[in-house]
Amino acid sequence: MDSINSAVETLVQSSNTLFILMGAIMVFAMHAGFAFLEVGTVRQKNQVNALVKIMTDFGFSAVAYFFIGYWIAYGVTFFNDAQTLAAGNGYELVKFFFLMTFAAAIPAIVSGGIAERARFWPFLIASALIVGIVYPLFEGMIWNGNYGFQNWLESTFGAPFHDFAGSVVVHGVGGWLGLVAVLLLGVRKGRYKSGRLMAFPPSNIPFLALGAWILCIGWFGFNVMSAQTLDGISGLVAVNSLMAMVGGIIASLLAGKNDPGFIHNGPLAGLVAICAGSDIMHPIGALFVGGIAGALFVWMFTVAQNRWKIDDVLGVWPLHGLCGAWGGIAAGIFGTTAFGGLGGVSLMSQLTGTAAGILVAVTGGLIVYGAIKVCCGLRLDEEEEFNGADLSIHRIESMYMD
Repeated sequence: MDSINSAVETLVQSSNTLFILMGAIMVFAMHAGFAFLEVGTVRQKNQVNALVKIMTDFGFSAVAYFFIGYWIAYGVTFFNDAQTLAAGNGYELVKFFFLMTFAAAIPAIVSGGIAERARFWPFLIASALIVGIVYPLFEGMIWNGNYGFQNWLESTFGAPFHDFAGSVVVHGVGGWLGLVAVLLLGVRKGRYKSGRLMAFPPSNIPFLALGAWILCIGWFGFNVMSAQTLDGISGLVAVNSLMAMVGGIIASLLAGKNDPGFIHNGPLAGLVAICAGSDIMHPIGALFVGGIAGALFVWMFTVAQNRWKIDDVLGVWPLHGLCGAWGGIAAGIFGTTAFGGLGGVSLMSQLTGTAAGILVAVTGGLIVYGAIKVCCGLRLDEEEEFNGADLSIHRIESMYMD
């Protein structure tokens, strides 16, 4: 009997390890989506830089999170011997891999907003600081109960802040960090003339679409596998992610008037918004959440670019920052039993937790990006920006595609 129990336990551990490893690989693949979404959106003279930024940001993020960030968030280090680390089929190691791919999404999000005029090394350093310190502070507060924030919310409002897969923890924080970086950088040369917006059309719609498709596919690993163990897996999360995605597609099609850039970002807006409440909403509620997010992205991208003159190249603030915040709040509405959800959430906790995420992101962004701007500058000089980041930074051009 003991041998049978031991075999079953080993099988369960192995299955959970494989499950979360598959999730980590799917989220890792999403970084290719971030890369091609940016490559297809920026002008041709900045395509190589877009690819290089996503790859190098991932490398710096992994090291920063391995040595510092994971320890801040979860109190875990990797300074034990390999035999200790490999215990339990190495589940804890693969869990780190999974959560590291989430952390590395932060600089990938920021990258899209600062495209075409940002210096390379200063933003790499900023990425390491963000992933190593700023992001884990909020991640640990929400997903590990650090600093008593969740306990306070539960005792005050009856429920902790609910963010199952990171609408606020990942996307909201990334989007608001991106806004700070964009504002500190300023607008691209020639973007506005006599107060009017000058069109910088996407360089490659097929690449943009490819990026969106890769992200959409990987997102089911992002959301479903946030359960982290097989016994926690939920078909509800999968279907809610699907419904929010299609809601975003339809809303962006209608609100964006057939614009392919909006249409391919619409599903991403819906997926950002559903992360928080994907495990507790009814699928019809998820459809509404995604639809509102798709329309919100189109409207706020247009307002930010045209009226407020915020030169956010990929619209990372409306897509991740605002839709992420909407997702955090929406979990407190559509997750309640009154709207067909499973309940166990508080709207006040969702509002407070969302506001806390924005506060951490904005404060952290001002400190990190502000300090680097003062010390060594964030922006390419005028000639480098005119020539493009590919030639100015990497001394190479992307292949011309007719």
